[in-house]
Amino acid sequence: MTFEQQWIEYDYNPFILFDSTGKIISLNSESQFFLAATSADEIFKIATTYANVTFGFKTTFIELEFGRYKFFAVTVGYENENEVGIKLYQSPSFKINKPPQPIGELTNIYTLVDLCISTNSINSNIIFTKELDPTIPEIIIDSNSFIKILNKVYLCFSENEKINTKIFYRVGEHIKFDDKKYSLFSVEISAQNIDKHKMNELEILTANTSFYIDIKEKVTINIPMITA
Repeated sequence: MTFEQQWIEYDYNPFILFDSTGKIISLNSESQFFLAATSADEIFKIATTYANVTFGFKTTFIELEFGRYKFFAVTVGYENENEVGIKLYQSPSFKINKPPQPIGELTNIYTLVDLCISTNSINSNIIFTKELDPTIPEIIIDSNSFIKILNKVYLCFSENEKINTKIFYRVGEHIKFDDKKYSLFSVEISAQNIDKHKMNELEILTANTSFYIDIKEKVTINIPMITA
């Protein structure tokens, strides 16, 4: 593998090369994870939609979202009728203003989430669904702060029939603290409707915490895996 090929292989942004029928000819490492969140057919359709009218390369700024993957632009290029390549540029997942502080106790995150769901289920007709990655270990976390924040998040979605909670490992994403690198995982809460007023209250609540929270149509609490 040449040096240039290694740059493509280990790029943080997915790159996929298709033949004229939409069959994948090659792809980089990130694309292998990315295609678990979508299909090759869908990405091929995007490539043909945003390709230049004539041979060459064209970059289009467009917001795309596939599961945990969010993109702000795509570059599509082709030099003949047999192959077309696409590169998707990932948006920053969340902004980190300060390093994580290993404050708290070793705790099972699933237990905390279940406790909050149980609390918010009392006298409620909301259906709480869960998508859980079972590989998240016990972590050091400020349990009281996390519970307070998660309960507030559920209140933001309290006018829904169903609320989904997803816990997933952020593949390839890390944060550095005291010269140590920690993997990240997320607790993502989503529903059809959101209370904007309660969202403002949530933003105020989370402003001075050590949690990194992405507040959009979904609310994502990003947590480092500090285990000791």
